[in-house]
Amino acid sequence: MLFRGQHLGKYKIMAPLGSGGFGTVYLAEDTWINKKVAIKIPHKQSVKFAELLREPRLLASLNHPNIVTITTAEKQSNLFFIVMEYVSGKTLDHIIEAEGQLELHRALDYACQICNAIDHAHRQGVIHRDLRPANVMVSENNLLKVTDFGTSRFLEIAAHGTTVIGSPPYMAPEQFKGMAVFASDLYSLGITLYQMLTGVLPYQTPAPADLEKLFKGELVSSPRSRNHKIPEAVSDIVMRALAPEVADRYQSAGDMLNELLALRPDQDKYKNNSLNDSQISKTEDTHGQPSTEDKQLLPEDAERMKKRLLARETPAAGFCWHCHKPLHARSSRCPFCGENQ
Repeated sequence: MLFRGQHLGKYKIMAPLGSGGFGTVYLAEDTWINKKVAIKIPHKQSVKFAELLREPRLLASLNHPNIVTITTAEKQSNLFFIVMEYVSGKTLDHIIEAEGQLELHRALDYACQICNAIDHAHRQGVIHRDLRPANVMVSENNLLKVTDFGTSRFLEIAAHGTTVIGSPPYMAPEQFKGMAVFASDLYSLGITLYQMLTGVLPYQTPAPADLEKLFKGELVSSPRSRNHKIPEAVSDIVMRALAPEVADRYQSAGDMLNELLALRPDQDKYKNNSLNDSQISKTEDTHGQPSTEDKQLLPEDAERMKKRLLARETPAAGFCWHCHKPLHARSSRCPFCGENQ
């Protein structure tokens, strides 16, 4: 444990930020350039140096605005640590705990940003394996950063990760069998989106007796059954991400992102490219069922964007000049604020 005012080389510890199963993170100051940074100190310092370098090497392979950036890895006084960008804000977990269910447009915004991050990681051959709200930072301007790649690994040769790792309420069924694949991250994202939309988890940590039900998908009820304001199309996306069989889920984060983007409303019809509560109510009849308008959430410009995204190869991500949020592949129009690029 480090203390406030303690120095690690040029880094001065300012305060603890949090601790997980694999390490503790501190807010620190780079005293040479007077810049705040986050320092992660792995709990296990006795393992081989190559093992300590696994996470920073993973992070170094990723370069995306929705993924926390690594600065360097160092060793001072026989203490190994990772220096990363400091994100001023809260974890998505804290936001959900404080606010409960989020507004639809906000949940979709956050889900799109997480999809962007996971899509990039998967394209680099990296699977997260512990994607959950506690590992997503939300900055003060609502830019999301996926963090804590301590459990991640490259899937360059192996067909899947063979270690049972993750947080049980967010783990895909196959992860309980030690068979994590890319679609496992999408299951975890489905749980996260479910929690954002309803304020609760679809189920708690499965007991051993419940695993068979988990493998059959019997533990999950639709988010719409808990919050009838959720459009059926959105509920369907969540349920597809939570399919118990890998083959029945989205096969890539890009595919899931395309469907999420397609549900973002038309700029001309909805101000600020988002749905407010009164507009959500118009998508349902008096019995809480989806109306015909619920099936008309696919504007022409979103359809054109979807086709461009499907036709993409592997272009680099960029930023919107207007709202500064990340743009997906070859987007000529920002899906978050609607501004042309």
